[in-house]
Amino acid sequence: MKPYLLSAAVAVALAGGTWLSLRPDPKAQAQAAAPAEGAALVAITLPATLSAQADMGKRAFDAACLECHGENATGRAGFGPPLVHKIYEPSHHGDMAFFAAVQNGVRAHHWRFGDMPPQDGLTRSDVANLVTYVRELQRANGIN
Repeated sequence: MKPYLLSAAVAVALAGGTWLSLRPDPKAQAQAAAPAEGAALVAITLPATLSAQADMGKRAFDAACLECHGENATGRAGFGPPLVHKIYEPSHHGDMAFFAAVQNGVRAHHWRFGDMPPQDGLTRSDVANLVTYVRELQRANGIN
């Protein structure tokens, strides 16, 4: 074999080996992009203050919804979607959708978290306050 062909073959092998060792691993990229289980799914801006009704709604939310929908309705990876999200804007999911979800549960349709069961122990007043809380969070984040 001629020396220049051997040199070219070695150069190609080295370049190929370098490329293979430095290329990004698609599996590692996908894992890095996915939030850890239980982590918040969105980052939000909190309102400077809450109305009295929203403050009561936050207490109801923290007692009944936080476990799945996360602190301040930011969602929880592996558990439930964020409610501070365009999908839940008033023109798509009106206030009555929240009442129906609490009373009847919800079949999974926008997200892959599974079905939401009905929530016991919340009065209509609790849910009204809870909706006020979520809407104030949404408005603080440009979701009207």
